Amino acid sequence: MPPADPSAQSAIAAFVAHLRDERGLSSNTIAAYQGDLQQFFAFAAGAGRPSPEDADPMLLRRYLAHLHGRGLAAASLQRKVATLRACFRFLRRRGVVTDDPAALLEAPKGERRLPVVLKPRQVDALLAAPATDDPVGLRDRAVLELLYATGIRVGELCGLRLPDVDLAARTVRVVGKGAKERLVPFGAPAHEAIVAYLDAGRSLMLPAPGADVAPGAVEAVFLNRRAKPLTPRDARALLARYRAGTDAPAGTSPHTLRHSFATHLLEGGADLREVQELLGHAALTTTQTYTHVSKERLRRVYEQAHPRA
Repeated sequence: MPPADPSAQSAIAAFVAHLRDERGLSSNTIAAYQGDLQQFFAFAAGAGRPSPEDADPMLLRRYLAHLHGRGLAAASLQRKVATLRACFRFLRRRGVVTDDPAALLEAPKGERRLPVVLKPRQVDALLAAPATDDPVGLRDRAVLELLYATGIRVGELCGLRLPDVDLAARTVRVVGKGAKERLVPFGAPAHEAIVAYLDAGRSLMLPAPGADVAPGAVEAVFLNRRAKPLTPRDARALLARYRAGTDAPAGTSPHTLRHSFATHLLEGGADLREVQELLGHAALTTTQTYTHVSKERLRRVYEQAHPRA
C-alpha cells in the first residue's frame, strides 16, 4: 500500500525513476525496491514520522527490529537494509534530506548458505528426461540444454529472440541485469538440441495462420503451449516436471542449473574471472561463492575417500 504522505510518495517515485532510467535495473528488481520502500514509509507514518526528512537512525533501527520480531529471515533483512541505504543515499545527493540516516545502518549477518549444485550424472539424467518425439519435448530438451550449457538466467533465456542465437558460432546474445549485453558460448549437445527444436518443433508451436499473434511471439526463440513467449514461470514448471523423474534434489530450478554450470566450470579448471564474464556478474565476489561450493565438494570427497580423514 503506497504511503499517504506526499513527500514520501514523491521520494519513492524519484528513486524508482533513477533505478529505471539511470541504472537500467530490471522491472522485477525495481518492483522489489519499491515494495520495500512503501513498507518502510508505512511503518514510519505509523510512528508519526511520515516524511523522508523525519527519518533518523533510531527510526530505521526500530523498523529492522520490528521486521526481525515478525520472523523475517536474515537475507530478507539484508535486502531491505540495502534498499534503505541506496534510497537515502540518493535522496541525500538530490537534497531531499539533509542527512543520510541509513549511512551506518547494518543488517544482522545470516548463516551463509551455499547454492545447491547437481552432480554431473544428475544433470545428464535431467537433460535426457524430455522425450523428443513432439514439439514440446523438443523445446524442453533445448531449454534445459541451453540453461546448463550457458548458465544464463531464466529471464535471459525467456527473453531470447531468433537473431540472438548464432548457430554457426554457437553463441547466444543475452541482455542481463543493468541492461548489459554479453555473448555466451554453448557446446555441441545444446547446439544439437536447439537445431532440432528450431527445425521440427518451434514451427508447430507458432499460432495458426490468421490467429492473433502474441507480442514478441514471432521472434521469440521459445514458445509455450499458448503460442506465446515462454515465461520464467513456464520454464520453472517444466524443469520441476522432469526433475520428478530423476534423483535431482527437490527444489531444483533453472537457477540450480546456473549454479551447476559455474561450479562444474571451476572444478574443470576454468578461471574465476572467465566464469564471472560468462555469468554476467558485476562483482567478482558474487562469483566467488562457487569456489566455496567446489571446496566443500573436495572436502566431502576427501572425507569419504581418504583412510585417515
